[in-house]
Amino acid sequence: MKDYSFQEKFVSKPAEEFDFKEIIYEKNPDKWTAKVTINRPHVYNAYSTETLREMSEAFLDASWDDGVGVVILTGAGDKAFCTGGDVKEYQSIFTQRPRDYWKWMALFVEAHDRFRNIGKPTIARINGIVAGGGNEWNMACDLAIAADHATIRQVGTRVGSVAAGGATQWLPILVGDRRAREILFLNEPIPANKALDWGLVNEVVPYEKLDNAVDIMAEKLVSKFPECARYTKEQVNFWKNFAWDQTINHAKEWLTLHYASWEPYEGMTAFVEKRQPDYKLIREKARDGGSSEFLWGPPGKECTNCNVKGLPALFTHCGSCGTQLGD
Repeated sequence: MKDYSFQEKFVSKPAEEFDFKEIIYEKNPDKWTAKVTINRPHVYNAYSTETLREMSEAFLDASWDDGVGVVILTGAGDKAFCTGGDVKEYQSIFTQRPRDYWKWMALFVEAHDRFRNIGKPTIARINGIVAGGGNEWNMACDLAIAADHATIRQVGTRVGSVAAGGATQWLPILVGDRRAREILFLNEPIPANKALDWGLVNEVVPYEKLDNAVDIMAEKLVSKFPECARYTKEQVNFWKNFAWDQTINHAKEWLTLHYASWEPYEGMTAFVEKRQPDYKLIREKARDGGSSEFLWGPPGKECTNCNVKGLPALFTHCGSCGTQLGD
């Protein structure tokens, strides 16, 4: 029985006491591991607002638990590790209320900060597709083991966003400048063996051997001194932390403002509607002297009937009273 003369202030809980809905949180005391599984296989383990809240809570608990030596991050099923943020949520909420993306980004940053500063080695168990913000979670891990059917890609510029939640900051560090630009600009999937060659993962194994490979790596990590491992992690995180801290709040502000523009509306609506975005139309508007920022043109018209101002330039009728507008 514990007989402390002081009150414990940082108490962790058994994993089963958490009432998580969108992640699975497990601890294995015999192996000194904790596992966080994004449990949204119906959307290829894309994370929602609630997923981020739950991940953040689990990471804090794992950080406080002295019975946890290694934290494993993965996705449910065998199709996807994580495919980033839930684009349907982005399209239905944040293109309508961009200010709420600023709030969402605060949750995202908190979850990443807790995970990156968890004080213990972390392993990405890559069980399938890694896309968008999913690769940012992969890169936030110290080590990664991928099943041989997995692919990795960034998708920001094809859906109307920028991968500034870790990818623009960390890819140049992991794979080099030219390869980082190729990944970020072209958005093409990288097969598992190429990801291994480029340094995005440490090991590639057949899917049926994935859990065993993760267990072997975790055991090697547990068989080291914990404080030395913690400080080693802090030291090697220097460039990742530096790049993140210098850019993430700027990204939070810019991405929030960008949600009020045409690109995310078109890109994310096309994703939800399962069609190709009309990239050329936006380019043609700019080339021809029109507005490529506003879906229906800049707010420049006024209704002479009801005196509403700031109507989009391409409106032919007032959106308030229906009166036909002049040129």
